[in-house]
Amino acid sequence: MLSNFYQNIILKNPKSIFLLLIITLLSFGYFTKDFRLDASSETLLIEGDPDLEYLREVNKRYGSKDFLVLTYTPNEGMVTESSINNLLSLKYKIQGLSWVHSVITLLDVPLLNNSEAPLQERLESFKTLKDEDVNKERGFKEILNSPVFRNFVISEDGNTSGIIVYIKKNELENIEDKTKKEIENYKDTLKKENHQNILQIREVIKSYDDAGKIYLGGIPMIADDMMSFIKSDIIVFGLGVLLFIIATLWFVFRKLIWIIVPISSCFFSVLIMTGLLGLLGWKVTVISSNFIALMLILTMAMNIHMSTRFLQLRKDFPDSSNFEISSMTTSKMFWPIIYTVLTTVCAFLSLIFSGIKPIIDFGWMMTFGLITSFVITFTLLPTLLGFVSNNNVNVKEDSDSKITSFFGRISINNKNIIFTLTSLVIILSVIGISRLEVENSFINYFNKNTEIYKGMKLIDEKLGGTTPLEVILKFPQKEKLKSNSDNEFEDWDEDEDQNDEKYWFTKDKVDKIKAVHSYLDGLPPVGKVLSFSSIIEVATQLNNNKPLGSLEMGVLYSKIPESIKKDIIDPYISIEDNEARISLRIKDSQDGLRRNDLIKQINYDLKNKLKLREEEFKLAGVLILFNNLLQSLFKSQILTLGLVMIGIFAMFMILFRNLKLSLIGVVPNFIAAFFILGIIGLLGIPLDMMTITIAAITIGIAVDNSIHYIYRFKEEFLKHKDYEKTLKICHSTVGVAILNTSITIVFGFSILVFSKFIPTIYFGVFTGIAMLLAMISVLTLLPSLILISKPFGK
Repeated sequence: MLSNFYQNIILKNPKSIFLLLIITLLSFGYFTKDFRLDASSETLLIEGDPDLEYLREVNKRYGSKDFLVLTYTPNEGMVTESSINNLLSLKYKIQGLSWVHSVITLLDVPLLNNSEAPLQERLESFKTLKDEDVNKERGFKEILNSPVFRNFVISEDGNTSGIIVYIKKNELENIEDKTKKEIENYKDTLKKENHQNILQIREVIKSYDDAGKIYLGGIPMIADDMMSFIKSDIIVFGLGVLLFIIATLWFVFRKLIWIIVPISSCFFSVLIMTGLLGLLGWKVTVISSNFIALMLILTMAMNIHMSTRFLQLRKDFPDSSNFEISSMTTSKMFWPIIYTVLTTVCAFLSLIFSGIKPIIDFGWMMTFGLITSFVITFTLLPTLLGFVSNNNVNVKEDSDSKITSFFGRISINNKNIIFTLTSLVIILSVIGISRLEVENSFINYFNKNTEIYKGMKLIDEKLGGTTPLEVILKFPQKEKLKSNSDNEFEDWDEDEDQNDEKYWFTKDKVDKIKAVHSYLDGLPPVGKVLSFSSIIEVATQLNNNKPLGSLEMGVLYSKIPESIKKDIIDPYISIEDNEARISLRIKDSQDGLRRNDLIKQINYDLKNKLKLREEEFKLAGVLILFNNLLQSLFKSQILTLGLVMIGIFAMFMILFRNLKLSLIGVVPNFIAAFFILGIIGLLGIPLDMMTITIAAITIGIAVDNSIHYIYRFKEEFLKHKDYEKTLKICHSTVGVAILNTSITIVFGFSILVFSKFIPTIYFGVFTGIAMLLAMISVLTLLPSLILISKPFGK
């Protein structure tokens, strides 16, 4: 029924079908204008993660802004006149950019130890390094020894200074009333603006090249650079894979028609799919950036199998017309190809269980992509062949492939070697997989010569770390406080009405903040720690090193000028919420840093060593979000692999209705996928968000070879009733197609090596190796298992 419909409608009307395909191509092609990329950090978070909500709340409460960091290492000393003038003019140039809120440099730090005037006077009209009448050396020394600014705007060795550029908040008005489309457009505008901002600030930096070494860092810059990497990746991979495919086709068929037909299929599939993404408003992220390359590779594989079969039938039936050969080819290839599509779709759909939006989207994209490729292959390929005269399609007689016949001989004569090697591979896989770990180090995602890497490394080593983490301390309700008298602050109190705020600073709270602060400061991976405790340290220094009592702290709090209070104290305590914030940064580039262990250790120690109750503290920050992401990925991947294996085994059962055969069919591919995870584990490479999906994808793509091989073996065995003879025939027919598609896939993936993004490189290399292993095991282990278990009877 279906095949009659297909023959009468599609094969017999090549012209009208071709016209229909062209119309489809043009209509979807129109929507490629809406094709979008997205590299914002939001794309890498778990949907509805409560830690994300909490971080947003903390940022709102303590007024956190987005910022860029510049590191400035002048050619001369930090406080020589020329260095100070350069820094000052750089500051004013950056401050002049329309999107900058404020710029904090070494020259903005209040110097409170720089004169002998009474403290209140020093606080109310403080001096900075940019003032004329300041002793520069003494002021610089004060900043170098400041608990707040050391390792923050100046490195410990005094050679590198940090410039913090706060970016204006760009909130969307009444976000509740906006439509989804308006919010998307707003986000797009923000990304474009961010890109322009980064270009502008880089221009400014360039003009100071001769003043010293300046690097740019910060989350907005990373997001923008990743965006540029994705764009270049899509272009490089797409073109690279395309050129490579053309070369392979020429090598395999040596005839122009057999290059034009498969390439047209690839072109149609990719363009229609890109248009569909534009139409649906799906964005391509770091994770799905290789989607075009994958689609090209998979469409190509379908086309090579169809073309090879067409040519073999042409050789067997030299007198038939192209139409007859096309209908034989499509009827013979329909089931194996539909099953290869379904098994690959099964692997990609398993990504939906990850709970991480870009990975879910990637799963759906590839699912729709494969269905598109399938439809195009079965409509465009026979249609184009319908236009060609019979003798134009023939390819010169090829002698049997040396490689496949070599594999065939091994499968017949050296079964023991094959099984020994397989056992070895399984043992290595188990050892490797037991050593796998997940770890996300932003800095290691980038090549050592990129600006991102150099900037982050310097900030890590000299300016107190890159990845932020917050510890929020929550205090029980109110306690009264007592004073330590005879103090420089004593005589401040006369004219003050007794406001509540200054009674907040109890000894108990201050001690708790100090204890947690000094504990965090002692952890090796932790860089700069800032909290109210740092402020107290400064105040104690100013108070001739006499500790302040709670009352003096309260008085000091109410006397400090608003401008200092807003910048220095408000980010670390919230009196109305009765809590304190300790802000720290992690040194991302530290060797052997294990983020998950660090978070666990901090939580454990705060409870057990510092005796805080669970409800008295909470960790927040980007570090926590990325850790949640990876841990959940790891768990979901284990689940996913299980689902993929069950799904694919079930499909083999439906296709072959033979338990023995289904087991034989899936084993080689599962071994290849686990071995690749084993290699990653043995090499000690931590899994990240890209490499974690390798196993499922490998199984899904590699299983195609098994289906084609077994399907053909079954067909030939019915004719010849001899296992060894059938094996030789299969190796010289379908074996050659498997070899050709596998080589295309392996090299196609290896093009990803040219990416600037290290997880993409790993993804390409390891998927390529996995495909190679899968091909070898389908041409050696699979036939050996068939010969031994004789699944088709004697």
